[in-house]
Amino acid sequence: MNLPKAFEEKMKGLLGDEYDAYLECFDEPRHYGLRVNTNKISVEQFLNIAPWPLEPIPWISNGFYYDGETVQPAKHPYYFAGLYYLQEPSAMTPASRLPVEPGERVLDVCAAPGGKATELGAKLKGDGVLIANDISNSRAKGLLKNLELFGIGNMLVLSEEPGKLAEYFPEYFDKILIDAPCSGEGMFRKDKKMVKAWEEHGPEFFSKLQRSIITQAAAMLKPGGMLLYSTCTFDASENEQTIEYLISHYPEFAVCPIEPYDGFVQGMPEVTEGGNPGLAETVRIFPHRMKGEGHYLALLKKAHSPELEENGNRQKCMSGQGKGRKLPEELAEFLQDTSWELDPSRLDIHGERLYYMPDGLPELRGVRFLRSGLLLGELKKNRFEPSQALAMCLKKQEYQKILDFPLADDRVIKYLKGDTLDVEDMTAVKEKGWYLVCVDGYPLGFGKLANQTLKNKYLPGWRWMS
Repeated sequence: MNLPKAFEEKMKGLLGDEYDAYLECFDEPRHYGLRVNTNKISVEQFLNIAPWPLEPIPWISNGFYYDGETVQPAKHPYYFAGLYYLQEPSAMTPASRLPVEPGERVLDVCAAPGGKATELGAKLKGDGVLIANDISNSRAKGLLKNLELFGIGNMLVLSEEPGKLAEYFPEYFDKILIDAPCSGEGMFRKDKKMVKAWEEHGPEFFSKLQRSIITQAAAMLKPGGMLLYSTCTFDASENEQTIEYLISHYPEFAVCPIEPYDGFVQGMPEVTEGGNPGLAETVRIFPHRMKGEGHYLALLKKAHSPELEENGNRQKCMSGQGKGRKLPEELAEFLQDTSWELDPSRLDIHGERLYYMPDGLPELRGVRFLRSGLLLGELKKNRFEPSQALAMCLKKQEYQKILDFPLADDRVIKYLKGDTLDVEDMTAVKEKGWYLVCVDGYPLGFGKLANQTLKNKYLPGWRWMS
């Protein structure tokens, strides 16, 4: 592979005697990764039904390698059930090292296509709020689909500049992840087109952008909160020097240790002007050291201070704005078949569409949304039609009317293709109405039953393409 001379010289300086080993890794095959959605299924349960051989990724508790040359996990019903996400192994690391707990307020600043946001949302277990943002509206659409596929309803998907977000969320978040736009040096081995992109927009271009993003994000973090910054590049100006820049402007931030792994390489304080020894607690991932592409991670904590706490949480919350509201009768009737109990004050109605909002949000008028909360469905004339997103949020045991097909049943693929299904043989299915269609107990979507025929309500844009 022909690498730019300037890049080669930089890597020789970073790696020294290991440079030849780094070059040799370009001749090795790429690594394919799969991450289990622990919001829907445990790792142990998934391994019991996994359709292909999997090898654990040793530093990711729910991550596995698979043979991407012989299997296609994206063309399997379990993928359509949201049981896993396909992701490069090193790219799984940032979300795995940000300690998110249920009930927290979490921001993914540059979230598309959703590899990290889906893991952050899974960690919340439906409690708290995930705000996933991407400045590109077209990329944010893919982000929304992946979050809905994963069954994450306590979320907002936004498409704004981080600077505008800072106006709405001052010191609001418990945890923030920034997988920053970067020059992509760590991806050269995986995608040779990245070399040309690097020659057009190199580290100098991106380091300015990264410093803007990280300082804007810093203003949105609560005192005591944690921020994880990551890139898929090796350049010091985009990595350690960006962290040094943050700390110089926000001295209340300090670098925290990251859960270790034998293949991780310590960050390099010597590549910065100040030589802050704390930067050794950051992590570099090199592809010749472990089975993954190049990456950098830094975990930081924002200190408590009386002044910060006095100024924190300044936003006017929307909580309680719907106080006294009742659920629409059509929705209440549908919910009789579920074990869910919704808080009517969190219901947001836009025309025919019903949304269930996360609790404790600030006033967000003027923000560009792709989705605000869980889309429950639509109110039609004298009836409620549940959404695809609601189907993916439900668990089999939370809904009474179930059509559960085994994986081998050819009606699984027919359903995913949008076909009408004959279910006359399923003797337990008698009452007409909305049924949750599952594969091996994991929801795929809704169908409406009449005369032992299931009218397919699977979302057209998600359908299985032959």
